[in-house]
Amino acid sequence: MKFRIAQFIATGIYSGYLPFMPGTFGTLVAIPLTIALSLLAVPYRLVIVLALIVIGLWSIHVMLEREKEVEDPGYIVIDEIAGYSLGLIFFAQLDWVLLGFGFLLFRFFDIVKPPPVRQLDQMGGSYGVMLDDLMAGIYTLIVLAGIQFFFPEVFLAMRRFV
Repeated sequence: MKFRIAQFIATGIYSGYLPFMPGTFGTLVAIPLTIALSLLAVPYRLVIVLALIVIGLWSIHVMLEREKEVEDPGYIVIDEIAGYSLGLIFFAQLDWVLLGFGFLLFRFFDIVKPPPVRQLDQMGGSYGVMLDDLMAGIYTLIVLAGIQFFFPEVFLAMRRFV
């Protein structure tokens, strides 16, 4: 029973088992959660994302215990869900432009793995699986906040086309 619960969580309601691009589909699973979080006050969002991270670490640990030969199985996507949610945690007015641009940025940082994302990924274990995606989420947050603060016209222009 413990494994089944961990599997459900770690695979992002089984989206990680899709045959191609599991990380991308896992990130897509995060979009409804992120929209729901945006309806709450920031302190509640922080608590929920922190709980997601803690529960995610537990589920990753349970999955890795069973898959000892694989350090970061592609089907574990709770890290993408937590990282994407973290990347948009402080934005109260989410729309499809912000969600989509955040999605593209997060996937970019998660795939390219600029420092220290790569170093965190190489830690191994449940922390290594989770922390690189949290750092990708932090990079996403920094870039989105920077664009919104310094170049708000970018998002305004993008919204005209949506």
